[in-house]
Amino acid sequence: MRHIFEELAVQRWDDHRYYHHSRINQSLHLLSAISFVIAYGLLFIDPAWAAIVAWCISMVSRQAGHFFFEPRGYDEVNQATDAHKEEIKIGYNIRRKIVLMGAWILIPGVLWFEPSVFGLIEPAVGLHAYLHDVGIAWLALGVAGLVFRVGQLWWQKNLVTGLAWAFKIITDPFHDIALYYKAPWYLLRGQLIDPMEHVTRH
Repeated sequence: MRHIFEELAVQRWDDHRYYHHSRINQSLHLLSAISFVIAYGLLFIDPAWAAIVAWCISMVSRQAGHFFFEPRGYDEVNQATDAHKEEIKIGYNIRRKIVLMGAWILIPGVLWFEPSVFGLIEPAVGLHAYLHDVGIAWLALGVAGLVFRVGQLWWQKNLVTGLAWAFKIITDPFHDIALYYKAPWYLLRGQLIDPMEHVTRH
């Protein structure tokens, strides 16, 4: 367990210093984190709606921050190119995120035009049942994405790296709230980019 927590600390530090320079991105991560915590609570009440909240609010806001607002040029703080950061990223880099989000978008269409998923499930009747099936499918996609990447990391690196990443992903909402709760305040003051002085001092 000690090795997992040591690896977790490294992954969290690298994730912050490499991929969260934009105050808009940080603020969207705060929104994402809060909605993820709500989704965690909903898991015990209605898993389908938990997944809908997680994907439609949490994931959309989180990935919008990365896709549209995070600087993609040369990283002066860390002395690294964007290509280098994409290459070394432990979790889902931009290419992997596009595949994941593409699957997310595809699922409602599949369930709309083929409600039984080619005979695998009972066809939904009515809008509520359709949304339930979409939510459950999105929940399965989230679990599959997590398990698949852990398996990849186990194969490419080691099991400790994969387990640490999984624990990071699951606990990121709570960590992000603690880390980025001041981001909207800085943004309102006109600071679009975090100066990352704590990184340069590290």
